[in-house]
Amino acid sequence: MEMIGKTRYIPRIADSELQDRLEASGAVLIVGPKWCGKTTLASHQARSVLSLQDPDRRSSYISTASVKPSLLLKGDKPRLLDEWQTIPVLWDAVRHDVDRSGLLGQYILTGSNAVDEKQILHSGIGRIARMKLYPMSLFETGESNGALSLDRLFCDPNYDIDGMVSSLSVEDLLFATCRGGWPSSLFMTSRKAQLLVPKDYLNGVCETEISTVDGVRRDPAKTKALLSSYARNVSTMVKKTTLLQDINTQDTGMSIGTLDSYLSALERLFVIEDVPAWSPAIRSASSMQSRHKREFVDPSIGIAALGLAPEYFETDLKTFGFFFENLCARDLRVYSQKTGGHLSYYHDRYGLEADFVLHRDDGRYALVECKLGSAEIEEGARHLLEIRRLLEEKIASEKQCPLKVPDLMIVLTGGEMAYRRPDGVDVIPIGCLRD
Repeated sequence: MEMIGKTRYIPRIADSELQDRLEASGAVLIVGPKWCGKTTLASHQARSVLSLQDPDRRSSYISTASVKPSLLLKGDKPRLLDEWQTIPVLWDAVRHDVDRSGLLGQYILTGSNAVDEKQILHSGIGRIARMKLYPMSLFETGESNGALSLDRLFCDPNYDIDGMVSSLSVEDLLFATCRGGWPSSLFMTSRKAQLLVPKDYLNGVCETEISTVDGVRRDPAKTKALLSSYARNVSTMVKKTTLLQDINTQDTGMSIGTLDSYLSALERLFVIEDVPAWSPAIRSASSMQSRHKREFVDPSIGIAALGLAPEYFETDLKTFGFFFENLCARDLRVYSQKTGGHLSYYHDRYGLEADFVLHRDDGRYALVECKLGSAEIEEGARHLLEIRRLLEEKIASEKQCPLKVPDLMIVLTGGEMAYRRPDGVDVIPIGCLRD
């Protein structure tokens, strides 16, 4: 843990990504959900800061920007423009200065997506790089010991994972999932206070953010009903019409058009981040699922929407299993981001599935099943092996088949010990994984 001024700093996996992007671009825009640490991350590498949320100086900043916005860009570089969307003209000022100087690593912009795009003249493509920051992974919060590297697993065929052990108990995992990866909670000594953070975040989304993101007034009660329904269907391919029926049991009177508007706003706020389907057509008449799998950017949001505590799940691990899958999605995104990672899922009409397909930008990919308990590991491994077998058959039967077999087959668990099965499936506790 380091100090930034008077602020304690917990190193993030995204630190290296921001450094790389500053070395390759004139400016970097950091996006992501509120409270995930965007400003703190940026401050760690910035040499000067323009804080547009400072109430004592905001009016003077706005006045200056109306006359000559370039004056606000003066300062040691890289210069952080925090909450830049408060003065949208700064976007074009940054783009122009990057064009003019031709220098790299000049600016870092942070803030929400609540900006009137009509006030921006240029998209910034080629000048302002974009990176996403997620809530903290279990490795970043210290719950995962990081004994096993996901990147090395891809790159080193001789990587010996047998016997690596997680010290994360089921009770620890329940609490970490309910608390979420919100950096501010880690500085709180009371577990009760830590669990209030996602609840406060949820209230902020419902009461304020859902309406300010695009200037459309939305009902907090309808927002809460939608997020509660999403939580009841987390990690499933539920249809929008089913979500709508569930929401309207609370007499919200929501239409499908209104639902689409709310979902779009929640995506822009980075509250929800669904997983698309992977459709490799590996067998005929397989009728692939095409709907997105419903996920939160952090599982604690859904748990807060349902008003549940860690103790509740001690007697309902089946329900927790869906949030465990959401937790795995969050951490896989964090751990794979620097290698261009993105997630999809596989599910066909015969019930064959892989909870996630983790794709890297170098073309390698892993099939992943998330199984909370050890009793489910065999089922998960069987699914992965069957998908690989079908891929091998498809590749053998077509000379120009664009498909390739998976580089890894992983069962992520809430258990204690990592090991590689004789059939090549890696069983990995989420409590010993890192990037």
